[in-house]
Amino acid sequence: MKKLKYLDYYIFIPYLVLSVFGVLMVYSSSSYIAISQYNNPEYYFIKQAAFVGMGLVLSLFIFLLKYDNLKHRKIIMCAIGLIVGLLVYLLIFGKEINGAKGWLDIGPVGIQPAEFAKIAVIWYFAYIFSRRQYQIVHNFWSSMKQPIILFGTILLLIAIQPDIGGAAIILVIGVIMIFASGVSTKLGITMGALGITVILGVVELVQIFGTKLPFLQPYQYDRFLAFWDPFEVSQSAGLQLVNSYYALSRGGLFGVGIGQSVQKTGYLPEPYTDFIISILGEELGLIGVLFVLGLFIFLVLRIYLVAIRTKDPFGSLLCIGIATMFLIQGSINLGGVLGLLPITGVTFPFISYGGSSTLVLTISIGLILNVSALNKMRGQNEKNAK
Repeated sequence: MKKLKYLDYYIFIPYLVLSVFGVLMVYSSSSYIAISQYNNPEYYFIKQAAFVGMGLVLSLFIFLLKYDNLKHRKIIMCAIGLIVGLLVYLLIFGKEINGAKGWLDIGPVGIQPAEFAKIAVIWYFAYIFSRRQYQIVHNFWSSMKQPIILFGTILLLIAIQPDIGGAAIILVIGVIMIFASGVSTKLGITMGALGITVILGVVELVQIFGTKLPFLQPYQYDRFLAFWDPFEVSQSAGLQLVNSYYALSRGGLFGVGIGQSVQKTGYLPEPYTDFIISILGEELGLIGVLFVLGLFIFLVLRIYLVAIRTKDPFGSLLCIGIATMFLIQGSINLGGVLGLLPITGVTFPFISYGGSSTLVLTISIGLILNVSALNKMRGQNEKNAK
């Protein structure tokens, strides 16, 4: 328990504030829908508060674990094996919801294995890359063959659910961690350029062929239509984005007041998940949005700083992967809300409603706090030795 004095408050406090703020926003943005669906305005609020509470306990438990336990090979491989098994099970036996087989019911609770796959991939890559740094520098393809095959399998299983947003986040996380593992600058630039070319090529194919493409579902093509010109399809595919604009515009600088949103009353679908930032902007204005974004960016930068300061390669790569996960997920959600990116169904970290997402985020915070505490303890020991 002496480890508590090494708690990194620059990470813990922003995480706590964002989580509490998220619970309040979930209550405000979901109360109208909760009344119509369950005759209980607090339905989603209670569930989110419970998940945040469980997550807080879980994050503190992981923080207090002995650091070496995080690098236990059998535990890491069991976690990866479990995730792959759940993803395969979903494709065979999973129940389709909104066109995707992404949810697994465990009693009264539904979990989303794709969310847990994010932290599992980060954990696995941090372990493998930290042990193969020399091989990665001198024989990249030989040392990376096994991890990339496993990584590609997980990506494929998530993409064909289909969960393109989740697959995109994991892909970016994996690529960034590969770059950080010690690859040559030339290879890194080549891989980056190839990735950008593929993305632009896919977008061009979608514009030309649309739903004739075998990998594109009609609802996914609708998201591209809404991205290109939401007001042209404002009564169908563009409904969410147009109402998101209305919410942000109505909020102005200071907002209309907490609980006073109009768009959450049936105009903006899923106001407590994908588009909770729009409701936040309507009720608390630009000031409220900037407060959340400022605190979130501070948290991400602090995690990157811990990665830079960490001398242990495993801990450093773990921090890089988690900070990247936060940054990419937040950017994709915000880009969709503002119409800068196609809508993908990705939630905003710590603010949006979601049990699986909340637990994964809090597990990640626990891991970061553990790494940061190790840095502080080692620094204190070096200071005492002098």
